[in-house]
Amino acid sequence: MRSLLVAAVVASALAAGCGGPAQHAPVRLTPKQIVEQSRAAIVRIEVGADRVGTGFVVDDDGTVATNLHVVEGAADIKVRTLDGTVLTVPRIVAIDVAHDLALLGVDPRTPLPALRLGDSDTVAAGDPVIAIGNPLGVLDYTVSDGLISSVRPVTAELTLLQISAPISQGSSGGPLFNAYGEVIGVATAIFTEGQNLNFGIPSNYVRRLRERKQPMTVAEFAALTRPRPAEVSAGGKTIVRKVPRHDLTIFEGCTDGQIIEAVDSIRQAIELGAPLYNAGNHEACYRIYEGTSMRFERESGCKGVRDAFGAGLLRSSTLDSFTEKAWALRDTFDGLLEIAVRHATLRQP
Repeated sequence: MRSLLVAAVVASALAAGCGGPAQHAPVRLTPKQIVEQSRAAIVRIEVGADRVGTGFVVDDDGTVATNLHVVEGAADIKVRTLDGTVLTVPRIVAIDVAHDLALLGVDPRTPLPALRLGDSDTVAAGDPVIAIGNPLGVLDYTVSDGLISSVRPVTAELTLLQISAPISQGSSGGPLFNAYGEVIGVATAIFTEGQNLNFGIPSNYVRRLRERKQPMTVAEFAALTRPRPAEVSAGGKTIVRKVPRHDLTIFEGCTDGQIIEAVDSIRQAIELGAPLYNAGNHEACYRIYEGTSMRFERESGCKGVRDAFGAGLLRSSTLDSFTEKAWALRDTFDGLLEIAVRHATLRQP
């Protein structure tokens, strides 16, 4: 038995060292080869009747990556594959608000080919890049090439790939390939005030999102991400929404329990106050919102939360009608809920 064990250990050591199978270096491909081997895994995203984007399959079970802004607020999302098959998206696998990413779930009749994610941390300025997308929603599977112009850290949580490969509206969510046919980014944005100033989200963000799936129905997703109206009409007045856009530093020094307590209390206040507002009792709605805001402004152990509620109360105190006051505090609530979602997304293991 001991001799068998020794033999097994030796065999294992040889396999791990020079006696094991040869490790093949990745092979550089031509743009044509990259297109030929990848286009079956690239899809057209159709949102309602007038929005088009691009996506790509990352798992053969039907998980498709794209930009969040391509599908944001939508309950009617379809994926069209290379052969013309149209698949309705019944669920959202995960979203990443901070990095503008979404994973869509479809149910293909047969497994879909998937693209291989590369390591975007190894990308550097001067590396070649290939983009494939659906510019303007009509020029399907258009290919462009260029270089990584720069790798730009924007914040501690976000790095962008600046690329010279041209991309256009409709190409958002499409894959960016390195010279080996690996996806190293997701085409995301165009800066129209300069020439060839295009940007992508690094693929490692996609990899992390794929590992922390948080499934929801499309209806739940639409409700969560539907853009808020900039204005609302109430009581003969037009009220401009002013939802604060907080930075993640608002929760510095706060415990998870303190954040959860604030979120739960906000949701309870909305559940009680919104029906009263809709029934025309705007003062009662405001009083509920005010009570929650005053409690956290006085008692919260989280300074950022205290300050946010304090700012909302101060703003509401300058307004004349209970309608305006209620909306001022609802803006405060929505700003805190939004940053709490971003915070929770980034904290997922």
